[in-house]
Amino acid sequence: MLYNLNLHNVLFLDIETVPAYENYTLLSEKMRKLWDKKASFLIHDNEKTTEDVYERAGIYAEFGKIIVISVGFFHRKEFRIKSFYGEDEKVILDDFAMLLNRHYNEVDALLCAHNGKEFDFPYIARRMLINGIELPLILQIAGKKPWEIKHIDTMELWKFGDYKNFTSLDLLTTIFQIPTPKDDIDGSQVAKVYYEEKNLERIKTYCQKDVLAIAQLMRRYLNQPLITEVQVIITE
Repeated sequence: MLYNLNLHNVLFLDIETVPAYENYTLLSEKMRKLWDKKASFLIHDNEKTTEDVYERAGIYAEFGKIIVISVGFFHRKEFRIKSFYGEDEKVILDDFAMLLNRHYNEVDALLCAHNGKEFDFPYIARRMLINGIELPLILQIAGKKPWEIKHIDTMELWKFGDYKNFTSLDLLTTIFQIPTPKDDIDGSQVAKVYYEEKNLERIKTYCQKDVLAIAQLMRRYLNQPLITEVQVIITE
């Protein structure tokens, strides 16, 4: 069934997230208490506190926010990449929702991300609801049967039914000899680059490289040639 996939129907995506606030002390009293409760399960070192692990808050939609959504899609022989990014999360999500509603509302439309079913897709949906944005149809999965959900996960495809461990995009691009997107920063450094360096452009570039890597990985899964550098078009 995978070999019948038409990649022109697929929107490849990746998101970058950070803690909602630069540091723990900026949280409201109520949110600090809720983070303390959540973070107590993250502490494995007796010398660390819930404040020490606040840097990990970005991976939770309740305590984090989206700063970049990069997407990629095939258009004729090109692979086009576009990013929604900035300081205002609602604007990012509104613009992304508009894209989905306009172009990915058809029965054949699909979304694809690496670990997307566990992270990207639910994170986007949760943050949209928090920001008062109506979910595009392709993100509305409540009550649907598994085969009715139009989401592809390149990590899930690699598992072949094996649920024992996480396989990183970095590892898969390496074994498939795909140029690595981790040649500058990685996910653990995004919050620091955002809050301390204030370099959103650098994060956007990193996110775009991830999107290209996901599309390249899918091409490998389908035994198709990799996208060449001249085929990649970055659009604003």
